[in-house]
Amino acid sequence: MRTVVAALAGLVLAAGCAERSPAPSISDAAPVAVGNWRAVVTLPGGELPFTLELGDEGGATVINGSERVLVSQATVNDAEMTLVFPAYNVRIDSTRDGPGFAGSLTLVKRGGKKQVMPFTAEPGVSHRFVARPSTDNDVSGRWAVTFVDDDGKTTEAVGEFVQDGTTVTGTFLTPTGDYRFLAGDLDGDDLYLSTFDGAHAFLFTARLEDGQLAGDFWSGTAWHESWTAQRDEQASLPDADKLTQLVAEDFEFEFPDTDGQMVSLDDERFAGKVVVVALAGSWCPNCHDEAAFLAPFYKQYRDRGLEIVGLMFEHLEDFDEAARQVEAFRDKFGIEYPLLVAGSSDKQRAGETMSVLDRIYAYPTSIFIDRSGEVRRIHTGFTGPGTGEHYDRLIAGFTQTVEELLEE
Repeated sequence: MRTVVAALAGLVLAAGCAERSPAPSISDAAPVAVGNWRAVVTLPGGELPFTLELGDEGGATVINGSERVLVSQATVNDAEMTLVFPAYNVRIDSTRDGPGFAGSLTLVKRGGKKQVMPFTAEPGVSHRFVARPSTDNDVSGRWAVTFVDDDGKTTEAVGEFVQDGTTVTGTFLTPTGDYRFLAGDLDGDDLYLSTFDGAHAFLFTARLEDGQLAGDFWSGTAWHESWTAQRDEQASLPDADKLTQLVAEDFEFEFPDTDGQMVSLDDERFAGKVVVVALAGSWCPNCHDEAAFLAPFYKQYRDRGLEIVGLMFEHLEDFDEAARQVEAFRDKFGIEYPLLVAGSSDKQRAGETMSVLDRIYAYPTSIFIDRSGEVRRIHTGFTGPGTGEHYDRLIAGFTQTVEELLEE
């Protein structure tokens, strides 16, 4: 009996000693690896991967296909990684988890509502969706696409894909804009595409059967659509210059700038000028694409009589919060034309605010006004650089319109 008691006492003592042994410190973790990481955001529809490049001085860059997005505020060390995209009001917060990181992505939606999704990042992994994809199929080319939301509403779109081996890149063009730079894999009959660029988290999956693609689209945690596509080299979209109409005799507006000072089209700075009014929002990726073009375009043409004014329709209802978001948008692109806080991003409410138009169909929408104050063109949406030649044609048409109005 004494032997058994002694043995038990020895086990208890050993256990007590084990409990008192210091746990590995985070400082004992291997240094954060420089180079490409496989980052994953988990949506209800599955894993959304993207490439995250970490630099040797703590910088971070998001990569989707040919797109590279520098993270303006990045904190990366052996204990944590925090990536902040202030112009979108989006952030990733994570802590060290083995050789990688684990945490969450937070998107701020209309009304300040937050969507929080699990986030992980793993170093040294080169694949996007599938480690060793294999396929005999090819989805390159132009596709006529139909999206159907959970309420049964349909949207026609055009898909354009480029395939290199099993790697697929491309985008979807819609009447309101595009889904920017998508990248992914074709594995057998299964197509996977995704993007996270600091704003929206987009995940597309589909199966190829009998020459048709059919699958699902998720944006964040709440928006879901099913989609189908047929090959169609002639697939097209409605004329973007005919989707939004002027319903008042004169175009006018009056909104506060971020300091609360009221600005209207009747102000002296716009008198006798060609004016481009850009309806936008800091939360809108296509609006960022437009601003990246408009900021240097304005500096190039303002001395010839061009003025631009941005009417910003924000997710945040509080004026001060919305103004701070607009200022972050302005600072990102070095915008020198006025940005006004125009109201809610809700299209119905924005349409009531902008009653001179028949509706607010898309952000961005660009209104071209000649030197006499007459509206000469209204262009709905913006096809960004992810659309290739479509972007080039849009920029050429935009420039031609402005130059013709300046010459009048």
